[in-house]
Amino acid sequence: METTNPNSLEISSQFYNYAADLMVNQEKSAYEAKNALILQGLTPENAASVVENVEDQIQEANNSKARKDMIYGALWFAGGTILTLSNIGFIFWGAILFGGIQFFKGLINLNS
Repeated sequence: METTNPNSLEISSQFYNYAADLMVNQEKSAYEAKNALILQGLTPENAASVVENVEDQIQEANNSKARKDMIYGALWFAGGTILTLSNIGFIFWGAILFGGIQFFKGLINLNS
């Protein structure tokens, strides 16, 4: 019967968590995170793979937040504009301004 190391998955997730902590919370660069993982015992190839996967996940999270900002910004802008144009006696400039700023913030973050 062949035995496998039951901790290999835990070790792998520990390295991913460590790399994510370095890159997100401690704002370390990918190069610094890779070197830290090598010092923790990973091979350079495995460390590069872990850092690359963490970078992809960070970028995906940033893109998701940017899309949400665009959607909510567009909704605030459209709602403020519709209510202003409905001629009920109020100008909803706050909603229009807030929505426009939030939309363009999301658009800039999505393209960067």
